[in-house]
Amino acid sequence: MLDSIINEFDKALKVLTVDTPAQRTRPDVDIKDSLSLTSKERKNHSKFMRVNHSGEICAQALYRGQLLFNKNTKIQKQLEDAATEELDHLAWCQLRIRELNGRTSYLNPMLYIGSFAIGSIASIIDEKYNLGFLSETEKQVSSHLENHLSKISTKDKKTIAIIKQMKEEEEKHEASAKLMGAKELPSFINEAMKLTSKIMTESTFRI
Repeated sequence: MLDSIINEFDKALKVLTVDTPAQRTRPDVDIKDSLSLTSKERKNHSKFMRVNHSGEICAQALYRGQLLFNKNTKIQKQLEDAATEELDHLAWCQLRIRELNGRTSYLNPMLYIGSFAIGSIASIIDEKYNLGFLSETEKQVSSHLENHLSKISTKDKKTIAIIKQMKEEEEKHEASAKLMGAKELPSFINEAMKLTSKIMTESTFRI
């Protein structure tokens, strides 16, 4: 267990301090950056991507927390595959933020710690509720991404392409969790998650 804890600490440091290398090509690779975006649009779009980047920080922490105490090899494979895809999302967001002259959130270390704790607790409590928590998380992330798509200028085709690919894969993760037997979470937990998510998105948009 000590080795596992040290390994998780190392992974957390890398996610929070090192530029994440993408394993797959960015979905906007063949799209030219729009030179017609105003400085205000670039600033706002970088903030939306900052929120998405922080969401991916939370996702990594959530998966790592779930994996630390998971004993089901089938679920482990699913979590590991999803976490790998989410690492690509993290890398895409990092680079796009930089291209838009923005920055990542100062709150990311706190978000990682909180999400890791939640993932660990969910895994310890019950395997099926663990999957239910994963499913609901991905559902809410997809909803946020859809909201961002409605607010981003259609001129910014690069950012739109990245968000659309992320949304498609988040929905796939949600569906996979349900296929593996995810339990429906109690309504009060769903509402608490929505409130927490709202606080996170509004905070990281500004900080």
